[in-house]
Amino acid sequence: MSASATLERLPATGSQPEPSAISVLTPPNVSQTPKISLAAHAANSPSEKSFRFYWFGLLPIAAWGLLGALTLAWPNLPAGFEDWVYTTEFGVAALAIATLWAFFTLSASIRIGPLQRAGALFRHSAPWLAVSAVILAAWEILTAKTGILPPPFFAPPSSLIDVYVSDYARLADSTYNSIKLLLEGVGWGAAVGFTIGVSIGWSRTINYWVHPILRFLGPLPPTALLPIAFFFFPSSHAASVFLIALATGFPVAILSWSGVAGVNKAYYDVARTMGASEWFLVFRVAIPAALPQVFVGLFMGFGASFVVLIVAEMMGVKSGLGWYLTWAQGYAAYVNMYGALIVMTIIFSSLISLLFTVRDRVLVWQKGIVKW
Repeated sequence: MSASATLERLPATGSQPEPSAISVLTPPNVSQTPKISLAAHAANSPSEKSFRFYWFGLLPIAAWGLLGALTLAWPNLPAGFEDWVYTTEFGVAALAIATLWAFFTLSASIRIGPLQRAGALFRHSAPWLAVSAVILAAWEILTAKTGILPPPFFAPPSSLIDVYVSDYARLADSTYNSIKLLLEGVGWGAAVGFTIGVSIGWSRTINYWVHPILRFLGPLPPTALLPIAFFFFPSSHAASVFLIALATGFPVAILSWSGVAGVNKAYYDVARTMGASEWFLVFRVAIPAALPQVFVGLFMGFGASFVVLIVAEMMGVKSGLGWYLTWAQGYAAYVNMYGALIVMTIIFSSLISLLFTVRDRVLVWQKGIVKW
């Protein structure tokens, strides 16, 4: 074969590669770029990213606006000797909440800067806020507007404003004394219960003598000891502190003991190998490992202490939320009773939330493991 024939068979240096090779070896040119639809371009435009209306936020606006309009436009039904005051103020407050939520909805729709962060805080609470307005509207209709729930046993939500305004001093004093009594009893109960729980979980001798007593007296309801406590203690305050401490201490002691007894023995062996003393094993190995169980005991103790607090205050103290409930019932002031119940709900739920916050800080090394 001649040299000229051979050169004709070889590909030319300037020839283009196969079309399939273009997509692999070389970037596509402008003519090969796929066309972007107008809708996709609009979705990726800066104005679309910075603002997208939060339609779900209209539910709270409509619910609270309806509540305010209903309260103001629908006259109250005559209720005998009862006079539902602050009805106008309640309706105006509902409209103000609707207006405020409109601002929050707009903030949640603006997705730039601090407004985006502020608006995101209110997105999660929108359904609950709307349902709350519906419940209040039903409450208002069944009491003040139609009288289906008769006075004085039932009162509209606007009457609670009258309670907090006219009886603020007595209710505030009762709230202060209840919190003081509760914290004092829970503090003593948690301290003693934790000490007993760690002791019986660590020492076999203490476990032998104390554990049967806990099993025998622990399940006994503290409220059953009310007559004995008020007889032996010098004051009703001291008796109430003892009963609240008893209600708190039992679950804390049992779960602290369970936590210490359930620590992996390999932890002790490793610490002893490194020369750890007995006190080091207790305070740096056993107690930290048992803390999740201890907080469960505190949670259970809080729930039991709330019950004992109210019962003890109903029986023997002169100021407190339990005493306030008894006083309101005696004078047929059921509106005051409902106001006290709402205050109790706020206080107790706040204390539980505070306990969870402390737990998250103390058990930060178990983040993601603790689920309660």
